[in-house]
Amino acid sequence: MNPTRTPARFRASAGAASAALLLALTACGGAAEPEEAPEGGASGGFPVTVEHFRGSTEIPEEPLRIAALDPSYVDATMLLGAELVAYTEYRKGDNPFPEYLGDVSELTDEAVNVGTIAEPDLEKILEAEPDLIISADVRQGEMYDQLTKIAPTVFSESTGPSWKENVVLLGEAIGKKEEAEEKVAAYEARAAAVGEAILEQDPETTYSLVRFAGEDTMRLYTTNSFIGDIMADMGIPRPEGQPDTMDSILVPLSQEQILEADATFIMESTWNPGGSEGDASVEQQETFESNPLWGELTGEIVEVDDSIFLSSVSIQGAEAAITELAEHFGVDPQLES
Repeated sequence: MNPTRTPARFRASAGAASAALLLALTACGGAAEPEEAPEGGASGGFPVTVEHFRGSTEIPEEPLRIAALDPSYVDATMLLGAELVAYTEYRKGDNPFPEYLGDVSELTDEAVNVGTIAEPDLEKILEAEPDLIISADVRQGEMYDQLTKIAPTVFSESTGPSWKENVVLLGEAIGKKEEAEEKVAAYEARAAAVGEAILEQDPETTYSLVRFAGEDTMRLYTTNSFIGDIMADMGIPRPEGQPDTMDSILVPLSQEQILEADATFIMESTWNPGGSEGDASVEQQETFESNPLWGELTGEIVEVDDSIFLSSVSIQGAEAAITELAEHFGVDPQLES
C-alpha cells in the first residue's frame, strides 16, 4: 500500500482474516451497520451520508482508495483525481485504461483487476482495501449487501442514462461534489459552444450513429444513448422522423431499413474486441456496406472510434468525442462559452 495514504477505515488483515471476512460476506446478505464517526468529526466535511439508489450510506472519513466496479465510474474516479485500487475488466489488451484518459499512472499504481463487470471477485476487492465502493445496481445489484461488508458502498441505478449525474454522485461521496459539478458544467459549456460553431457553418446539420456488433441487425443509437446526450448538449439534432425511443439506447435496423439511418452526418462504429466476436462485427459491417441501399445514403459517412463514442460513457470520453467532431468540421476544438 502507498505509505503516503492513510486508510479511511479499519483494514482487514491479509490471509486468515481476509478469508474469514469473505466467508462472512457470502454467508450474510444483510446491509452493514454504519460505522460510528470519529469523535469530534472528520476533516473535509466528513462524516457524510450519501443518498443513492440503494438507500443511504454513511462515509466516516474522506475516501482515498476507490473500488470502481463499472467503467464509467473508473473514468469518473480519474476525472476527480482519486486513487483507483480496484476495477472490473472492460477492455482487452495490455493497458486497461484508454488513451483518452491521458497519463493516469499515479492514480492507478495500485489498481487491481478484480474480474468481470458481471462477476467481480469479492476476495480481490477485499484485498484491495478500498475506502469506498462505487458502481451501479444494473451491474452488481445482487452483490450490494456483500459489498457493504467490505467498505461503504454507493450505487446509482444505471450508468448510461445518468452518466453526468453519476460524476456528481461520486464527487459527493469523496468530498468533491462542487468540483464534480464544475467539471460537468465545463463540459456542457464546451459542448454547446462547439456545437454552435458547427451549426453556424451548416444550420441544416443532422446526425446519426450506427454500430455493427456482430448481430443480424444494425444498431441505430437513440436520443437516450451516450452519443444522444453528447449531440443534444451540442445542440445538433437527429433527422426529423428518424426511428427513436426513450426506452432503449438503440433501435435495431435490418438491411431493408438501412435508409432510415440517413442524416447529413452519419457516424459509423464497429465493436471489435478481437477474436470471433470482432470477426463477426467486421463481417456484419461488410455485409451491410455491400447492400445496394448503403450506397443510397445521402449523408457523409465517417468512421468513429468505438471506445470513445460508444464505450466510454464519461466526461473524458465525451470531451474526446467533441474534439474529434470539432476537428472533422473544422472548428476550434477548444471553444468555450
